[in-house]
Amino acid sequence: MLDFTWKVFSQTGSIDTYLLFKELEKENDDGPDSQDDELAEMDFPIF
Repeated sequence: MLDFTWKVFSQTGSIDTYLLFKELEKENDDGPDSQDDELAEMDFPIF
């Protein structure tokens, strides 16, 4: 989805499409890996 959104932005220059791209990118960064890391820290807290 990121590739498609970036392609649309690069062809149109639409600011709205760029903002959508950044939002999707942010959601991708906050994906399941982050949640797994948080749960692992809860099981094994670092003192």
